[in-house]
Amino acid sequence: MSNFFQDPLTLVMARSADAIIGWHCPPGSSTLQAMTQAQFLLRVQAWQEQLKETTPLEQNKLALFLEDSLEFAAALFAAWRLQKTVYLSADTLEHTCQLLRKEVAVFVGQFPAHLKPISSPPKHSDFSELAAIGLDDDFPALVVYTSGSSGEAQAIPKKWSQLAAEIQNLEAQFGAHLGEASIIASVSHQHIYGLLFKILWPFSVGRAVHALALEFPEQILHAASQAPIVLIASPAHLKRIPEHLAWASVQNRLVATFSSGGPLPLESAHALEKLWGQAPIEVYGSSETGGIAWRQRHNEGGDAWRVFSGIEWKSGGKDGEGSLQVRSPYLPDEQWFCLADRIKAIDAQHFQLLGREDRIVKIEEKRISLDRMENALKTSALVKDVRLLVNTLPDTKEKIQRQKIVAFIALSELGQTLLQTQGKRPLNQALRGILVPVVEALALPRSWRYLDALPVNAQGKTSHAQLLALLETEEMPRPKYPHITLLEQSTERVLLELVVPKNLLYFDGHFPIAPILPGVVQIDWALYYAGQYLNVPALFGGMQVLKFQQVIAPEKPVQLELIFTAQKNTLQFRYFTGSIQHATGRILLEHAPTLEECHA
Repeated sequence: MSNFFQDPLTLVMARSADAIIGWHCPPGSSTLQAMTQAQFLLRVQAWQEQLKETTPLEQNKLALFLEDSLEFAAALFAAWRLQKTVYLSADTLEHTCQLLRKEVAVFVGQFPAHLKPISSPPKHSDFSELAAIGLDDDFPALVVYTSGSSGEAQAIPKKWSQLAAEIQNLEAQFGAHLGEASIIASVSHQHIYGLLFKILWPFSVGRAVHALALEFPEQILHAASQAPIVLIASPAHLKRIPEHLAWASVQNRLVATFSSGGPLPLESAHALEKLWGQAPIEVYGSSETGGIAWRQRHNEGGDAWRVFSGIEWKSGGKDGEGSLQVRSPYLPDEQWFCLADRIKAIDAQHFQLLGREDRIVKIEEKRISLDRMENALKTSALVKDVRLLVNTLPDTKEKIQRQKIVAFIALSELGQTLLQTQGKRPLNQALRGILVPVVEALALPRSWRYLDALPVNAQGKTSHAQLLALLETEEMPRPKYPHITLLEQSTERVLLELVVPKNLLYFDGHFPIAPILPGVVQIDWALYYAGQYLNVPALFGGMQVLKFQQVIAPEKPVQLELIFTAQKNTLQFRYFTGSIQHATGRILLEHAPTLEECHA
């Protein structure tokens, strides 16, 4: 455990067979179960054999996407043992897969069927001793992608030595404080932050991990009530933690919280310190550079960042103010790397962040700061959050392309009230009025898009692609129903497969971090499809034995079983995936009145 330049699997193999690696829900089970070192090594062996059989020798690159962190780790380590470079993507959307196909021909895990991904191997029962092989410092272990928050996602290669150096530094800085606490996360391991903090670091030092992302505050509270935990989160998640839960009962078990991916609002840091007894540890860095600095803001104030040990840094401007430049063991060479963030140096170990250089745009040859405009809009009581981007649109009169600023506004309750009572135009005028003293008229947004919340990805970031997708679908009607495949049908029973589109209208507000299908929609769909396929009375008369057990997420096949009992005039419905029950209930039906009855 003292030599972090060994790969995590070698360190896992040195542990006892009954050591707990983490907790997961095995296929076909909804109960959380412990996974031991011996069970984990069986999964590594199964993946190694599967990849050897299905991947040509000349293919030394593969893309990997698995939501279960323990299964992901087993596949990752198996690929590394076969000297495969693993490409990670934050999601499996079509645009993302198109980027990956330019680089890799082999896809592993939960990718769309048309990519012919290698699926999870069956459970092994016989274990043959795995030889410790280790990884060379120069082994090309990973290719990760930037979040795409300011444009097209960029591929970034990572040698094993870069990853190992960061693991070593994280443990040196925080390890003593974390002790033997287990790791839970609301972020995905498919991004470098989640990968390091939820997979590589814990596996290297023997901290157990929870395999699935815990996306809801109640799950965090429950996990903390069982044992000491460390939470790996994003600002998008942390700023929505509710105050009403019984956090006081678990303060001594929530050992630490890490936040990365963007600045955590000061008021959120203070609120969480009050709820949890300590403020989150914020980590600043990038996909290219790894971690650069950290801070933990307390109620006495202070927003300076403290640079990690081993990181060299300087400001690119005069008087300590300018673009940040770093040199670190997490980079591929010893050259200075220039970031797009502007800083102000405080002393040899601390700096303040001032905003991003790449958010200075040119409109009609005028330099415009999108950060300054966003900060001005955030001062309004009408605005909860805001994001601006520059969109290039054709000017039909002059037959040229013009750049125009588009505003995406997450409205506060006051803003929502104004929109509902007075309409969009007065709201546009109110927000334009805030910007008039800040920028020239040519830079005022030409389009305003009002949302319940800004869209975020698995890393808690709002990507450029997500905002552009909103523009592309702005004039198109949002779907209200899923994609349907009829599996079985009789006079009293129908079985359907549903795939819920990610842009479903009813996902708005349910929820920005992890969209789930509202229960009232599930009941409505049961009635709707019963009317289509079973010709049942369409009027709702009441509910019995209603249970919602597991959430239904977008883009994942779910089966819906409907059973109509004519004698009792009831409709029984069941949403399920394999052995996992999502929702069940029985609807009491009423016959629609005839025309004569309506006039009686």
